[in-house]
Amino acid sequence: MKTALKPLGLLIATLISSSAAIAQMTLTGELRPRFEYLHGFGSPADTLQKSAQFIIQRTRLNFGYKADKFKTGIVLQDVRVWGNQSQLNLGDGGGSFGLHEGWAEYSFNAKISMKLGRQEISYDDERILGAVGWAQQARSHDAFVFKFMDSTFIVHAGIAYNQNATSTVGTSYSVAKSYKEMQYLWLNKQIKSLNISLLALNVGQQSPVSVNSTRYITTAGTRIEYKTKPLFAGLNFYYQAGDDLTLNSKGKPKKVAALLGGFDLAYTLKEKFTVGLGYEYQSGQSQTDTNTAYKDVNHSFNPVFGTNHKFNGYMDYFYVGNHLNNVGLQDIILRLKYKTEKWNVALDVHEFMAAADVLDSKATISSGKITAMSASLGTEFDLTFGYTLPGGVNITAGYSHFLPTETIGIIKNVKDWKGDGRTDQTSNWAYVMITFKPNFLK
Repeated sequence: MKTALKPLGLLIATLISSSAAIAQMTLTGELRPRFEYLHGFGSPADTLQKSAQFIIQRTRLNFGYKADKFKTGIVLQDVRVWGNQSQLNLGDGGGSFGLHEGWAEYSFNAKISMKLGRQEISYDDERILGAVGWAQQARSHDAFVFKFMDSTFIVHAGIAYNQNATSTVGTSYSVAKSYKEMQYLWLNKQIKSLNISLLALNVGQQSPVSVNSTRYITTAGTRIEYKTKPLFAGLNFYYQAGDDLTLNSKGKPKKVAALLGGFDLAYTLKEKFTVGLGYEYQSGQSQTDTNTAYKDVNHSFNPVFGTNHKFNGYMDYFYVGNHLNNVGLQDIILRLKYKTEKWNVALDVHEFMAAADVLDSKATISSGKITAMSASLGTEFDLTFGYTLPGGVNITAGYSHFLPTETIGIIKNVKDWKGDGRTDQTSNWAYVMITFKPNFLK
């Protein structure tokens, strides 16, 4: 057997060595197990709620190939919780193994190219379009992207069209947490220390009433950044319009009119200690405005494909799968970070407030007048620590603590025996994550 395998091994080695003269191949990986402790994560804790603990791991194998006119990328990914299948398991039903990326990019010349296939799509600070890298499964799209780039100007235009499966007749698209169509245009211009991006994103959802009908919501806006040592300043503004999947009082699709605006500032001392301050406003739907014209419009902003975990607190109380028809959010942020070559420590403090009125049902019933609750939603403290071991292995740990208000308890429907929003339980989250990134060809 060993003798028979020698010619095959020699052939593979010859092919690899000969192709290396005209192309470049890469083979890397990632193993990222993360232990998490959760109590009141995503919502205030209730009295009978027990804490949760688990270890979830992402494993990736990344293949890359680069030739004269094109390059390809294939990312195989498995995401699973430790222990979710028997040690003697016959199949792979306990995990989530699949193709995270599978794309090819062809370069017509030094400035123009096209990329098609399953791919991550991420722009600017990932507020609207991001890869959601923190989530072990991350996010990728089946899309076609046209690219133009010169020394200071970039244009990307992308399209996607999704369907459940091949069929000889038209069928509704029904894949959960996905979309029927997408088109976007991203423009980026670098002017010395100023970086300006414009984004127009059009997302179509399957109409609930017709197979051949799609309802679109368009998000358009800008990200502007100014970078000089030691100052950084960023500005976001996006507006949304289109047709909701729900109906208004006249039985027609409800219109969307929502916006996001915010800024972030940072100042770094001696390239190690950074102080940051930020504010973000996302419009929401008032619970006290009974005007029909107002109620027939959806004013709640949707961050669409943004990497929401990095923006409004690490405990994911807001906009991580819970953005529809909400009261919006105001987020005042203080950031402190100290960084050295091998380790870093950071503290983020968030003060959250509703952007629209929250109905005080008890006070309204008692007084007979529509009454709003306090806009305060709570305070969150996010402490993170990172350290790089010899050999490039990275360790990240964090602890987050949320101090809820009665208002957030009412919004999340976590109440005490009197019907008030619960605030007396500890809501916190902690994690430790180790990341290995081997390069198999070095």
